[in-house]
Amino acid sequence: MVLPAALPSPLVPVSDPELARAGVELRLKRDDLIDPRVSGNKWRKLVPNLKAALDGGHTRLLTFGGAWSHHVHAVAAAAAACGVASVGVIRGDELADAPRNWSLAEAERNGMELAFTDRRSYRDTLRTLDDPATRRRLERRWGRCYVLPEGGSNALAAHGTAGLVAELPGLGPRDLVCCPVGTGGTLAGIAAALPAGARAWGVAVLKGAAGYLEDEVTRLHRSGWGRTFPNWHISHTHHAGGYARLPAALTAFARAFEERHGLAVEPRYVAKMLHCVYDTAPALPRGTRVTAVITGRPHRPATA
Repeated sequence: MVLPAALPSPLVPVSDPELARAGVELRLKRDDLIDPRVSGNKWRKLVPNLKAALDGGHTRLLTFGGAWSHHVHAVAAAAAACGVASVGVIRGDELADAPRNWSLAEAERNGMELAFTDRRSYRDTLRTLDDPATRRRLERRWGRCYVLPEGGSNALAAHGTAGLVAELPGLGPRDLVCCPVGTGGTLAGIAAALPAGARAWGVAVLKGAAGYLEDEVTRLHRSGWGRTFPNWHISHTHHAGGYARLPAALTAFARAFEERHGLAVEPRYVAKMLHCVYDTAPALPRGTRVTAVITGRPHRPATA
């Protein structure tokens, strides 16, 4: 295996009076426990791409993200574990001379070369990432690279996340498998692998992404499976104002969840998903079983 992992990840029932009153059962798919370096959906998305990179003789990974990108952080750690180089193209050239936040600092400690670019150039590069001219330009600057898109969501990544469903026996018509959605790869994989009757439920963590994220999931289904799937939907009600926004209500929910259940939840993805589950539970049919995928752990700054 390219990156060893503790699989299957635990499936943990949650006993909560609020959900019980709504007649909804909740269990947590603890993908945050897969690997201490690259956990959750990042592991599932990266491993097929790492295998393809190594099989193709690549010695450098190149990817894209913002200053707080979990994906960039994970790629740096995975590359270091596999003994290959990594480059992170970071959105925002004004960050080049600013003090590194702990996430980017850890990426650099894992050997990642950071390249900061202005937002327009960043968007143009992502928009044309599959164009040969863009690939040649990237190669001229960094040499031969295995290129991962922003968030790491491509067809290989979606197939990687599809493996999660095999670890959920007994799925049927009463089941919703829920995950946060940033780029759509995890939701696409889950939906494609579900048995008849079960449904996939995504919770958008980005503001203003309605339509865009649905298009991305559809694109991944077509590129990865050659077809579309009707068994999924995305809620756009719990982005909390945007990816980097952590308003008081969301923070209070996450703190209360930790106090009740002993699990500290990652705020930008997992807390938003769980908040949506709790708020939506009264509207779900009684007897619904929700499996919430804990896609990662709260990142803690490394200490000296």
